[in-house]
Formats: sequence, structure tokens, C-alpha cells
Amino acid sequence: MNYRNFADLNETILKRLHIIPRDIDLVVGIPRSGMIPANLLALYLNKPFTDLESFINGHIYKAGERQQFFDNSEIRNVLIVDDSLASGNALNKSKAKLVKHEQVYNIKYAVVYTIPGKEKSVDFYFDTVPLPRYFQWNILNHTILEKACFDIDGVLCVDPLPEQNDDGDKYREFILNAKPLFIPGAKIGSLVTSRLEKYRKETEIWLDKNNIKYDKLIMLDLPDMRARQKANCHGSFKASEYIKDKYMLFIESEKRQAVEINKITSKPVLCTADFSMIFEHQSIIYNVKSGQYLPFLRNILLKIRDKIRK
Repeated sequence: MNYRNFADLNETILKRLHIIPRDIDLVVGIPRSGMIPANLLALYLNKPFTDLESFINGHIYKAGERQQFFDNSEIRNVLIVDDSLASGNALNKSKAKLVKHEQVYNIKYAVVYTIPGKEKSVDFYFDTVPLPRYFQWNILNHTILEKACFDIDGVLCVDPLPEQNDDGDKYREFILNAKPLFIPGAKIGSLVTSRLEKYRKETEIWLDKNNIKYDKLIMLDLPDMRARQKANCHGSFKASEYIKDKYMLFIESEKRQAVEINKITSKPVLCTADFSMIFEHQSIIYNVKSGQYLPFLRNILLKIRDKIRK
């Protein structure tokens, strides 16, 4: 799995900022993923900035203002920016919109990340990242979520305050009215939470209210908070579901638990505390880059396991 967050994006741009000519007059971002790198480039190059449709309509962003008309005589060299390039379909659609503008402006195209073999499809690129790849700015809408496990508190909603965590009426009130955090735009494979099973009804009401789609809701089947605290099995409980073959990603809010889940499963864990991807403990039978198990090695290990059990 190849993952990049906003910190990686910024670092990549800064390392190769020198590849962009300094005679650029205007930086244009392709909505919506291209807007962040385009804005960064405009800031670092100290150049004006706008989005694709605004550029087509002759508008530019100015300090303290939006969509002011720009003077054509002052704009000659234009840099069109997107975050990434794979098939090239999105970039080609943007190019098609700018055919007439190419007669007026000297237009160049840049992406931050391209896949190997596509480098010549743009004028400038900052880094090559092979597929499969995932970015912080689009992972919550990615189809990988169908093969992902999600924690709830600290991910989908805020964590309860100490005074709300009474294992009683205050906690039920919290669950029913918890403020949302990172609500995905795609269906989730499984929600795996240390919330107690007795709060399933309240949890399901909140999930439905916030339009969160998922296949399974897996909760900790213990009688009360004291038993949960004694068991202290948050990370191992979540890992016990995630270790199953069908899952490719776990999204967890607490760094210590994220590290524990990764250590137990040897599979990647995205920690929303800083949106870092944790995959230090990699398995010899699980390929992090492809997100798949290596069948040959896995079959051998399964045969060894079966012999031991006999």
C-alpha cells in the first residue's frame, strides 16, 4: 500500500520546487484534489492562484477577495495543477476545456504524483508512486473502505468526555448526540468498537442519523465498564476481526492502539490522530503494497498449522 498524507504532499513539493519555472504568471488548480497542491505552489512561488472554472471565466483570487477579473495582458504563462495522474482521464478532460485558451496562453501541466510510465504525460511531476495508492485527502471516499475496519469514537465521532463516560444515562446521551468527526463518503466493511454490546441500539441510531453505511457492527461483549477496564483488550479485540483475510485497512484514532493492531495483524493501520499510516510490522504472507496475501507462503503456513493441531 502506497499512502501519502498532507505532510508528505508538502514535503514532496518543497523538495522539488526548483523544477517549476519562475516565469509562471498564474497557478490554476483542478478541483477538487488539485486545489491544495496548486495553492501550496502558488504560495511558495508567490504567484496568483485560481481554480480551473474561474480561470476559464477570467477570474482570479486576490488577497482578501475572491474571483476578481484578471488582466489578460499580465498573464502569459499558466500552470495547471492536479494532485495525481494514473489513467490520465481527469487531466485529459481538463485539457479539452482549455483548447481555446491554449491559443492565448502558454499552458503547462503539473501533478505531484504520477504512476511509473506516465511521466511524459505532463510537463512537470514531483514524484512517482505506483498503484495501489491512497491519499489522506481522498481515502474517506475510496472503495477500499468496503474492505476496511473502522473504530467509532475518535474516528466517526468525538471521544466522550470523562464526565460523559459514566456507563449510564450520560453515556447513552453522549452516544445518541455525539458530534461527528470523519464521516466517510463510501460504505465501510466493518465497524469494530470497544463500546459495549449493550449500547448497540443507541449506536445504530446515531449511525443511521449520520448516514453511515456499513456491513457489520462488532461491539465488545462484556457486562459493564469495569469489566472492560479490567480486560484492557481494546487493541487485541479490534485486531481479532481485522486479521481476517478480507480486510485491507483499519482506521483507528488512538496511536497506541493503532500500533498494537498493526503489530498483531502485520497489516496497515491508518491513525486519525495525525493521519499517519502504520505498517512497520509487515508480514511475510501479507503484501502491504498490493493489499493481498501471498497464496504460496500462506498455504504452506496453513498446512504447518494443521499438522501441529493434529
